[in-house]
Amino acid sequence: MRLSIFLNVFDVHVNRSPVGGVVKVCEFRKGEFMNAMKPESVLNNEQTLITIDAGGYEVSFKQIAGLLARRIVCNLKVGDRVERGQRIGLIKFGSRVDVLMPAAANLKVKTGARVKGGSTVLAVLPEQSLRNTTAVVA
Repeated sequence: MRLSIFLNVFDVHVNRSPVGGVVKVCEFRKGEFMNAMKPESVLNNEQTLITIDAGGYEVSFKQIAGLLARRIVCNLKVGDRVERGQRIGLIKFGSRVDVLMPAAANLKVKTGARVKGGSTVLAVLPEQSLRNTTAVVA
């Protein structure tokens, strides 16, 4: 399941880890700077992909540059341990963050909702795959 969070120039551009765990992937890819609202931006725009092993499941997220945002900062490297809500970087002047989680996640936000970094619960992951219910935060 992919949940996209769009940032405009008036939003706070600090990105936080949606779950706690160990960083398994941290890959930067150069690309274009098209409007992040366009569906093809997820494939073509400059971005960093981060995958976190949260113990029993993985959650990935992408920092995606946009039309005005020309600088992605990611403070993580493979092997780092992160906590849910921890600051991990930023996209200068905003753009888009995609959170990729198991398809069985129970979404807690609706289309068009405003989220607050580090505190808005985006989804709850199913108990079947976990020892305890785990929330994914913005």
